[in-house]
Amino acid sequence: MVGAGWREPIVELVILAVGRMKAGPERELFERYSSRCVKSGRELHLHGPKLVEIPESRARDAQTRKNEESQQIQRLSVGNSKLVLLDERGKDLTSKEFARLICDQQDQGVGQLCFALGGPDGHGDALKEATDITIRFGRLTWPHQFARIMLAEQLYRVTTVLSGHPYHRE
Repeated sequence: MVGAGWREPIVELVILAVGRMKAGPERELFERYSSRCVKSGRELHLHGPKLVEIPESRARDAQTRKNEESQQIQRLSVGNSKLVLLDERGKDLTSKEFARLICDQQDQGVGQLCFALGGPDGHGDALKEATDITIRFGRLTWPHQFARIMLAEQLYRVTTVLSGHPYHRE
């Protein structure tokens, strides 16, 4: 804490995900971690995560689908927001490094952190070039639903790391 009246800036966490997650155990697990993140993030001035589902493109070829979906993601991450792409070519981070990344964005006054999960074909090249931060969940390929769950869990883990809660162990 810097001073008696100092407060951390509020950061809204947003997940921009191409496609819809159907009702079932995967959605329940995603909602469980999201709910935990909402509760534990309040004291840290982290709000969310808010989920925005983007319809999958119906274009015939993969490149057009990626471009159309990426355009939708870019339209949703404007203003005082920072876009974080989840992509197989992204940087590997530990959970503590991920927490530091979010904390650093908060310190820089970013009002909204948008985490983009592309469709089955990934992200378009223009979107990849327009973002400063690209991360991945390892080199393995994950089903889209699992990637959402893992992101929600990692966002919850971020709040526990930043608050000193024992959930995270090393």
